Amino acid sequence: MSSLTERELQAYWMPFTSNRQFKQHPRLVVGADRMHFTLDDGRQLMDGIAGLWCCNAGHNCPKLVQAIQKQVSELDYSPAFQMGHPKQFELAQRLAAMMPGGLNRVFFTNSGSESCETALKIAIAYHRVKGDGHRTRLIGREKGYHGVNFGGMSVGGMPANRKMFGSMMSGVDHLRHTHGIPGNLFSRGQPEHGAEYADDLLRLCELHDPSTIAAVIVEPLAGSAGVILPPKGYLQRLRQHCTKHGILLIFDEVITGFGRLGTPFASELFGVEPDLVTTAKAITNGVIPMGAVFAQDFIHDAFMHGPENAVELFHGYTFSGNPMACAAALATLDIFEEEGLLTRAAELSDYWQDAVHSLANLPLVKDVRNMGLIAGIELQPMVDEPTKRAFSVFLQAFEAGLLIRTTGDTLALSPPLIIKTVDIDFAFDTLYEIIKNLD
Repeated sequence: MSSLTERELQAYWMPFTSNRQFKQHPRLVVGADRMHFTLDDGRQLMDGIAGLWCCNAGHNCPKLVQAIQKQVSELDYSPAFQMGHPKQFELAQRLAAMMPGGLNRVFFTNSGSESCETALKIAIAYHRVKGDGHRTRLIGREKGYHGVNFGGMSVGGMPANRKMFGSMMSGVDHLRHTHGIPGNLFSRGQPEHGAEYADDLLRLCELHDPSTIAAVIVEPLAGSAGVILPPKGYLQRLRQHCTKHGILLIFDEVITGFGRLGTPFASELFGVEPDLVTTAKAITNGVIPMGAVFAQDFIHDAFMHGPENAVELFHGYTFSGNPMACAAALATLDIFEEEGLLTRAAELSDYWQDAVHSLANLPLVKDVRNMGLIAGIELQPMVDEPTKRAFSVFLQAFEAGLLIRTTGDTLALSPPLIIKTVDIDFAFDTLYEIIKNLD
């Protein structure tokens, strides 16, 4: 029985949720600590997805709570335009120090969607201030997810996110996705085959002329489409093509940033230095909305011309670099450093991988994929009822005390980086029993 009445449930139109099903059988959270949520009936629910890929340090971190409480008593808000506060600059400096090469400039946003929108706008504006205003075309990838604003949806490639909202932005095209490449099923970590799929950019260059293309945006590892891993050599090849043709390369690291794959950022793991990087989610451990875009020095510096009193980039948000969010982010970085969380996924990856692949031989499992502390378990869809089988597993897992995520007929796990082996055992033992008994 829900703690809220049917009438109390009606006003809220829930995002990315089957509203009618939920309001018949509400799943209400009233508390959280470390690896677990507390439900309104008192039961404990293990968080198998770090909130929504964002609570990398777990829940109810004392240092983070204290930082937010202290900040609200000192400075709750400061104007974001033509004003600043010290924590914005401290945070930007600490973040820039985590990035390779020339990714030293940080622009603050409030979400992954805003980060992607910001990066796309910066890319187009950069070419214009450089005298290449004809470079306006943007290239995304099929099955890509870059948030829910019109720019992000346009370069994104998830049909369900696009089909109800019209024709999207003009001047956008898409690379082929890398899902389902022959020979890559049940790969352990990064798959062997498919580096040549990066050459699809050359096809688009021939079609549109590379001098019209401003930027390519990809997730190093695609999360929302169902944990799609980059083939070995794919990202490196994409970088080479972009460099050759003067195209900016944007990595969307909203999911992979801040330790998810065992390094601070995926760009470090793959040895590829993009021109712009989008982040959000774990930057504040999911406690307060915030995002950040990293830009190469040469991109930032291209705008720093003209009268000194002129605004160089007409873009920003009321809450860019909000004092509360900055305090939360600084405390989060402290926690990551003190607890070694930015590399913990690498330490647990072998154990995690073995647990993920323990499901590989179950009859309805079509594929399993893993990297760092991410897993995707793809199920055979039910005839004429796609997504239903995975959602059934979601509901059964919830009743068994485990929170997972589904996308299509893929089950996704991305737990807090504080997870222990006993928690990994519980998660995959639970899923094994559920999937084994599916119809």
